[in-house]
Amino acid sequence: MLNTTAIRKIEAEKENLISLAHKMWVEPETAYNEVKAAQWTAEMLKEYGFEVEVGAYNLPTCVVGRWGSGHPVIGFLGELDALPGMSQKLTTEKDPVIAGGAGQGCGHNLLNVSALAAVVGLKAELEEKKLPGTVVFYGCPAEEVLTGKVFMAREGAFADLDACFAWHGDSVNRVMTGKHTGLNSAIFHFKGRTAHAGGDPHNGRSALDAAEIMSVGANYLREHVTSDVRIHYVYKEAGTAPNIVPDKASVWYYVRAFNRPAIEDTYNRLVKVAEGAAHMTETELEIEFLGGCYNTQPNMYMAGMTYEIMKDIELPTYTEEEKAFADALNKNSPNYQAVLASGKLEKGPIFEGMSSFQTTDNYGSTDVGDVQYIVPCVQVRTACWNQAAPGHSWQITACSDMGIGFKGMLYGAKVMAAAAMAMYEDPTHIEKAKAEFDEKMKAAPYKCPIPKEVPIPQPKK
Repeated sequence: MLNTTAIRKIEAEKENLISLAHKMWVEPETAYNEVKAAQWTAEMLKEYGFEVEVGAYNLPTCVVGRWGSGHPVIGFLGELDALPGMSQKLTTEKDPVIAGGAGQGCGHNLLNVSALAAVVGLKAELEEKKLPGTVVFYGCPAEEVLTGKVFMAREGAFADLDACFAWHGDSVNRVMTGKHTGLNSAIFHFKGRTAHAGGDPHNGRSALDAAEIMSVGANYLREHVTSDVRIHYVYKEAGTAPNIVPDKASVWYYVRAFNRPAIEDTYNRLVKVAEGAAHMTETELEIEFLGGCYNTQPNMYMAGMTYEIMKDIELPTYTEEEKAFADALNKNSPNYQAVLASGKLEKGPIFEGMSSFQTTDNYGSTDVGDVQYIVPCVQVRTACWNQAAPGHSWQITACSDMGIGFKGMLYGAKVMAAAAMAMYEDPTHIEKAKAEFDEKMKAAPYKCPIPKEVPIPQPKK
């Protein structure tokens, strides 16, 4: 088993690192409002000797920490935001701390600290070995709305990197090799004219009618797109009372696919559907484009290298109390019967092995994809919650402030630090990763999906 300086440093600092993950769990902050998380992250980076900038790339809650000089320049992606509606106590029954409040239902408190722990370990080993190179930590805002890193990229982030590592909690231990979808996100606002719905409905022009007709058209559109396309929506505004013809209505759409051309083509067709709905109802249409992101493009050379190193790092072990907690969560999960039937629980309620190195695509999205179109980048995933935990769930929140989550967080940090250290010590790894990246990018260069005229969201006061 590997027992390097970086790994020992991460282990030695674990209580301090866990304290940051705990604070982010206790006071979760949603996208673009991560003021405290940014401050705490910056303070810890300074404590470990990093040069720190808060408000980097014109994003108020973006934190960047740098240490070292020269090449290789390797980046690590942290996340600062929590999910709305995912508040949860440390219990095996659904029980929010604050009803409707935010919570770490995707484990971004762990994600942020895993990346931070990796750079702390790397700094220690690079100092000891007196090796050249630069370590860059990115505390990224707003991954949950899939635009934080995209705005950062638009403002010039990641371009100076030679390679980059990302990490995410999971129900298993693996290195991501499949694609996640990219997407476009927009709110379609319709404006009509009020009237008494009973007394003079003929004088009204219903914005709600327009929104509903748009949604009917979108659902017909589903039949005429490629099989990887996903279209989904929620209503943001739909009127105030049944006896008033609504003069305002809005509907928020995501369009996902496995490549940008398919996303853009489907989105453009959706815009035509909205325009048609407005024309049919004699209403006005305003489109609020929120942003978009690329599908992921994992660097397979880095993935293979990292996977081999991952197999040589000691796996976490769990206490009987942690296993009992995970078992109770599994039995309270809507996925329990399916996971039980699959045989995944035969070895225990928490995954304790290594998944095989295989490519599996995922219809979820992450703005890590944009980074992967700028620089060779791979994502490590480690077990941080019970095997039957649904994605974006109260069960993940519950596991993200206890040993189950913390152990996976530190394991992921050790994997990233060890894989990055191999690249610092042998730059041929960088050369091979870049050769693959350059070959993939021959087809089309990266073009930021968010136009310059779309403003960067600001924290709510």
